[in-house]
Amino acid sequence: MRPTAPPSRPWDVRRPPRAEGKNFLVTGGNAGIGYFVAEQLAGTGATVVLGSRNPAKAEAAADSIRSRVPGARIRHIRLDLAELTSLRSSVETLEVDRLDAVVHNAGVALDDPPRRETRDGHELMFATNHLGHLALTRWLAPLLSAAAAARIVTVGSFAAKSERLDLDDLQSTQDYQAKRTYGRSKLAQMHFGLELDRRLRASGSPVTSVVVHPGGALDSLTPSRPPVHVRTAGERLRGLPAGLVLQGKHAGAWPAVRAVLDPQVAGGQLWGPRVFALRGTPRCERLWTHLADTAVAAQLWDVSCELADVDPRLGLVAREASGTQGACSDDSGAGAPYS
Repeated sequence: MRPTAPPSRPWDVRRPPRAEGKNFLVTGGNAGIGYFVAEQLAGTGATVVLGSRNPAKAEAAADSIRSRVPGARIRHIRLDLAELTSLRSSVETLEVDRLDAVVHNAGVALDDPPRRETRDGHELMFATNHLGHLALTRWLAPLLSAAAAARIVTVGSFAAKSERLDLDDLQSTQDYQAKRTYGRSKLAQMHFGLELDRRLRASGSPVTSVVVHPGGALDSLTPSRPPVHVRTAGERLRGLPAGLVLQGKHAGAWPAVRAVLDPQVAGGQLWGPRVFALRGTPRCERLWTHLADTAVAAQLWDVSCELADVDPRLGLVAREASGTQGACSDDSGAGAPYS
C-alpha cells in the first residue's frame, strides 16, 4: 500500500511552518511591524537579520526576540535606506551565502512640514520608503539569486489605496503634504514590488516578488515588547473601541510573514488582512485598480532607477517586462493549506 500523505491544515498565524537553514533580512526590523515580522520569523528556526540605521535600537530588538524565542538565530546590520551610496557596503556585512527572503519594511512617516531631503537631494519619505528599497534590491541580487526560490516581500500601506502618483512630481516639490507624500511613497513602493515581479517572470528568474499591507495597525492595540514597545494600561483601554475594526502591529505583521513562508503564495499577488482589509488573518486580495496600471508602474520604474542610479535590470532580470500578475487562488482569497 502507498503511504498516506500527512493531512494538510489551514494556515495558522500562530504556528507557521519551520524554516531552519533559511536566511531572512527584515529592513526596519528594530521597531513597529518590522519587529514583529522578525520575531515571528525567528520562531521558525530561520536566521533573521535586522536591518536598522540605529545599532543600539537593533540590539535592543534582538535581545527582546531572544528573550521570547529560545535559541533564536538573530543579528543585525547597519542599514540606512536614505543613504543610497551606503547600501552596497551594508549588504557586504550580511555574511550569508544566500538570502531566501528580504522583507522591505523600513519606512519614514513624517506628520508635519517642512519638507525634508536626504544628502542626495531626494525627498526623505520617497527616498527611504521607495528608492532605498529599489537600490537595496540591486545589491542583494546575487544573494537572492543564489537561493532556490527567494522571495522579495514589499510592505505597502493601506494609506496608499486612496492616493495616486503624480509622475511629474514624484518627490512632492510642487505639492508637499506630509500624509499625502507618505501615502504616495508607499504607493510607489507597492508599484515597484508588482513591476519587479513582472520583470522577474519575464526573465525566467526563480525569484518572486510579493506585495503586502498590514491594514490598520495601531500602537495602542500592540502588545508590549519592552524596551522596543511599551503599552500602558491606559493606552490599552483607550484602544479597545478601535479594536473592533483595527488591530495591533503584531497582527499587522501576519501578511508579510505568510508571504515569506507559505509555498502557495505566488509572485505578483497582494496580501492583507481578511476583515475589510483592515484587521484579521492574512488573505490574498484582488489588486487595487490603480495598482494594476502597468503603464504607470513601468514609467515609475524607469524614473526611479535613474534617480537611484541603478541599472533597470537590478542584476536580477534580463529582458523587458511582459505578462500579468499572479491571481488569487479563489474568490475568498483564503489561500491554500500547507502540510
